[in-house]
Amino acid sequence: MVPMSQDESSPVTSSPLQVFSMMSLSPNLGSPYPWLRELKSEERGLYLIHLLLTCANHVANGSLENANIALEQISQLASPDGDTMQRIAAYFTEALADRILKAWPGLHKALNSTRIPLVSEEVLVQKLFFEMFPFLKVSFVLTNQAIIEAMAGEKMVHVIDLNAAEPVQWIALIQALSARPEGPPHLRITGIHQQKQVLDQMAHRLTEEAEKLDIPFQFNPIVSKLEDLDFEKLRVKTGEALAISSVLQLHSLLASDDELVLKKSPLASKNLNGIQLQRTLQMNQGTLGELLERDAVNAYSTSPDSASSPLSSMSSAKVDGFLNALWGLCPKLMVVTEHDSNHNGTTLMERLLESLHSYAAVFDCLESTVPRASLERFKLEKMLFGNEIKNIISCEGAERKERHEKLEKWIQRLDLAGFGNVPLSYYSMLQARRLLQGYNCDGYKMKEENGCVVICWQDRPLFSVSAWRCRK
Repeated sequence: MVPMSQDESSPVTSSPLQVFSMMSLSPNLGSPYPWLRELKSEERGLYLIHLLLTCANHVANGSLENANIALEQISQLASPDGDTMQRIAAYFTEALADRILKAWPGLHKALNSTRIPLVSEEVLVQKLFFEMFPFLKVSFVLTNQAIIEAMAGEKMVHVIDLNAAEPVQWIALIQALSARPEGPPHLRITGIHQQKQVLDQMAHRLTEEAEKLDIPFQFNPIVSKLEDLDFEKLRVKTGEALAISSVLQLHSLLASDDELVLKKSPLASKNLNGIQLQRTLQMNQGTLGELLERDAVNAYSTSPDSASSPLSSMSSAKVDGFLNALWGLCPKLMVVTEHDSNHNGTTLMERLLESLHSYAAVFDCLESTVPRASLERFKLEKMLFGNEIKNIISCEGAERKERHEKLEKWIQRLDLAGFGNVPLSYYSMLQARRLLQGYNCDGYKMKEENGCVVICWQDRPLFSVSAWRCRK
C-alpha cells in the first residue's frame, strides 16, 4: 500500500466540512484544531451544530464523559455575543449541561438555590420582547380587531385576558371602543397573572385611560397560575358579551408527569437517537444557511405527529379540561396566539432538532435588526429565549412547560373542545400587514392558513393567531 502524504491525510488541510463527520470526540481534542479559528461564519456554525447534536446524543445515552468533552469543545466556539449560531450554541450548551447536572439533584439544587426570579426582570424581558419583535404587536392588532367586530352593537362587553401582562393592548381597545358610532359599551376586563404587582399596574393604566375617555370600566384582577384558575372568580354575568384572549399561555397546560411514558416509549431508545444523529450529520456538506432552510425535523423526527402518541394523550388532559371549561363560559369570541413550532417531542433529539431551527430563526431576526453589542438584546436572549431553550432541552415531566406545538394541533384540540373557527377579517389582516411593513425588514412575513394567521421569519413559521367561537 502506498503511504498517504501528510497533505492527503491531515485534517488541517482537508475541507472542514468533510472532516466534521469523521472526527471522533476524545480527550485529546480539548483544544480545537488550528483551522477552527479561521473558519468562516457558516462553517463554524455547521461545526457547532455537529457538536451540539453529538453532545445531545451522548447525553441521551448517558455517556457523560463524552458529553463533557463535547461541551468543552463547544465552549471554545460558542459565544453569547457572537454571530447567530454562536449565540444559539451558548444557550443550548447551557441547557445540555443543566440536563446533565439533574442526574445529581443535590448538586443541581445547590447551584440554583439562590436564584430568585424577580418580578421586575419578568416585566423587563416581556417589554423587550414586545419592543424588539413585531409578533405581539401583530397579535394585539388581530385580537383587538376581532373583538371589535364580534362586539358590534353590544352594550356590555367582558374581556378575559389569560395573561394580563401588557396594558398597551387594552389601552388600544379602549380607545377603539370609545370611537364606536353607537357609543362605547360598558367594558369589564378580567386580568389573570401570577404577580399582584403586575395586575396593580395594569389596573392603574387601564382605569386612567377609561376615565380620560369617559368609558364605563371595571378591572377584575385574579392572582393565580393558569393551571390553578378558579373559574368562579371570573364572575361571568348573564347579558354580557364575553371575549377571551390567550397569548402564549395554553401550551404550558400540556405539561404533565410523563416520565413513566418516556421510559416505556420506544421513541426513547438509544438506537433512535443514534440514527437521528447519523442522518443529520449526512447534511454537513451544505452551508449553515441551507441547513436552516430545510425542514430537518420532518426529515429526521420519527414522531412527526406526537398527537397520536400515548404521551400526548396523557399530557393533553389538563389543556383539554381547561378548554372545556372555557367553552362552558359561552364566549362570543376567543382569540388564541401560540408558538407555531413543534417543541413537544418525546425525545431529547426530536426537541433539539426542531428548537435549533426555530430559535435560529428568532435569533436571526435580532441579528438583522439589532446590533450585536446591544445590552437589551443580550438580556432578551438570555432571560427569555435562553430560559425557554433550557426548559425545552433540560426539563421533563411537569417541569417542562415550554411545550410549543403547531397550529394544526391547536385546531384539532379547539375543535374537539367544541369551538368553531372564526376566519380573521380582511381588514384585520390588512392592519397587521401594514404593521409588519412598518418594520422596514423584508424577513418578517405573514400568511393566511384556513382563516388563521401565521407570522414567519423568512419562510419559517414562528407564531400563529386564530379566532374561535362556541359551537352550539
